[in-house]
This record gives sequence, structure tokens and C-alpha cells, in this order.
Amino acid sequence: MPRPTKPEYAVFYETYVSRVPEDDLTAAFRKHTASLLVFLNKIPAAKREFAYAPGKWTLKEVLQHIIDAERVFAYRALNFARKDANPLPGFDENEFAAVARTEHREWNDMVEEFQFVRNASDHFFRALNEEELSRTGVASGNPISVRALGFIILGHAIHHMEVVKERYL
Repeated sequence: MPRPTKPEYAVFYETYVSRVPEDDLTAAFRKHTASLLVFLNKIPAAKREFAYAPGKWTLKEVLQHIIDAERVFAYRALNFARKDANPLPGFDENEFAAVARTEHREWNDMVEEFQFVRNASDHFFRALNEEELSRTGVASGNPISVRALGFIILGHAIHHMEVVKERYL
């Protein structure tokens, strides 16, 4: 399975696609899911409610954002893989974060939820053939392929874990 090419996604997604060095989406899901779970499980309890600056998300909010964004990207991929031609709207991650109520959630439950969502994404993308992965649609006003959405899911989480390492820990 080839990597997505630039015409398959908007330029602002390059930040995420470039974080995934693998060409094989299935192998990438396995490798990065395992490493992210190890990383998440090692985050100290004292840091989970920490935000590195006023107005920035806590680590729990970052994890919830990763979960929410993966669900949105996977929904887009499902629609386009199934040939739904309707354009899909964007989503405001700050609005999602503002109402997610992460302060009432347990970290371990959130990590488990991430694992369930990621496993569902992995199974979904593994079931697609090359023709389905190549299908495209419009989301947030931009054309995007199903294949690109798989790489974006992975790269988005990797990007945020890099930010966590740099600014939170």
C-alpha cells in the first residue's frame, strides 16, 4: 500500500502525514499504537491535570482531543470509503475540549478508550482494499483520500505526543 501523495490531502495535514515514516498503514498502526500506549501508561499521575501555560490544555484534555479527532477522521474515512459524496464539515477542537469534562474522567479509563478507538480504526483500515483506500471526498472544504486519513490519524497522535514530551514532561 503506497503512502498518500500530496494531492490526496490539504497541505496543512503534512505536519501529520510526515510523522509516519512507514509506507504500510497496517504496520504503522501496530507500531505506533503500541508505542503510544506505553508512553501514555508512563505519564505520572501528578502531570495528568497539568497545563504548561494558562489557556493551554491539560494532559487529560490533550488525550481527549486525540480520541475525539481520531473518531472524526475515522468517520470521514468511513464515509468516503463507502462512496458517500456529501461534503463533511470541519470540527472545532477547542469547542470539543471546552465541553469534554475531562476533569471528571479517570486517566486509565481514557487510555483504555484510546486503545478501543485505535483498535477500531486499525481494524477498519485493514479491511479496506486499494480501491477503497484511494477513494476521496471533501472534508473541511478540502479534498482528502481515505488512505491519507489513515496516515493523518496516526500522525496526529504522534504529533501531540511529541508536544507532550517537549512541553509537559
